[in-house]
Amino acid sequence: MTTKAIAYFRVSREKQAQSGLGLEAQAAAVTAFVQQRGYDVVAEYTEVETGTSRKRRIAIHRAIEHAKREGAVLLIAKLDRLSRNLHFVSGLMESGVRFTAVDMPEANHLSIQIMAVMAEQEARAISTRTREALTAAKARGVKLGSPKPMTEMVRAKGREAVSQAFREAYRREYGYISLMRKSGMSLRAIAARLNQEGLRTRSGSEWTAVQVSRILNKFAA
Repeated sequence: MTTKAIAYFRVSREKQAQSGLGLEAQAAAVTAFVQQRGYDVVAEYTEVETGTSRKRRIAIHRAIEHAKREGAVLLIAKLDRLSRNLHFVSGLMESGVRFTAVDMPEANHLSIQIMAVMAEQEARAISTRTREALTAAKARGVKLGSPKPMTEMVRAKGREAVSQAFREAYRREYGYISLMRKSGMSLRAIAARLNQEGLRTRSGSEWTAVQVSRILNKFAA
């Protein structure tokens, strides 16, 4: 018996939806996925996100309700950064609808939820540290704004600060990378995921399987 599926697409701007940029790639990914799994797509929903509509996401609610009526699997064409949105992921879990992220097929429901929780906690921690750092700087009399010409000492401190920032960023990414690895994703798949989310290495280049392996080995201890 063929499994019914509801496809959910997501684009970030009205122009992108009209031009098909991004949407075509998602449709192609879903087509390849359903052919491999033998699913039958009975309906499609497209979310056009803007800065004010992201919290509402009307199309996903309609897709969920349709999936419930049909007893179908909800295929999310592009989960990517939504996997870090705890509210979105929790809503999916609570709906009781079976769902699969086409761009993250290796991840199960539990690992996706853990990713979202970790991301929210990290976002809060970063926000808190940033506020505390700004408050401390102001207390020391540091003027925030356009910098004056820098001395070599200031430049050196700046370089060290950047280096430290990258080390902290890599530590944060380690948790995310480690979780993906534990969910069964290959090093190559993890690198592809990081690149798709717009994350870059210290040199500004795209991630590779080798670089992912280095991060796992470096921070595993």
